[in-house]
Amino acid sequence: MGVITYSLEITSSIAPSRMFKALVLESHNVLPRVVPEGIKSIEFIEGDGGVGSVKKTNFAESSHIKYTKHKVEALDAGSFYCKYTMIESNIKFDKIDFVVDEVKFVAAGSGCVCKMTSEYHVKEGCELKEEEIKKGKDKAMGLYKAVEENLVANPDVCA
Repeated sequence: MGVITYSLEITSSIAPSRMFKALVLESHNVLPRVVPEGIKSIEFIEGDGGVGSVKKTNFAESSHIKYTKHKVEALDAGSFYCKYTMIESNIKFDKIDFVVDEVKFVAAGSGCVCKMTSEYHVKEGCELKEEEIKKGKDKAMGLYKAVEENLVANPDVCA
């Protein structure tokens, strides 16, 4: 099994504390409200959001993915850091065993930089192409920008 690492940095005009709260701590409330056409609901299957918790994301009917489950591996609200592993999905991944994501929000001026690193644990004998990874990252970028726009328009949300 090989590991392919993909990193991405996104800048935002929003403070790291608000972005972290919206995208990590309160994602189960924020994301279905901000992108209902993409995410129907997010629920805790185990735990309450802390380390060891398992979150199930239920996607909208139009999505080719119906759900994913992520396990929180590490969480540090003080430094705006989270590490989680996608442990299950309704789609059988023919090339990937699992994906580990790390997200950290770092202050930059009055906003922040979101530093994301994903480790794709590829099944033995399989090859994962960069364009396949880029598709998922483009969707993540769209989600990030939608949340950012919502926070700009609603300064009291996740304040």
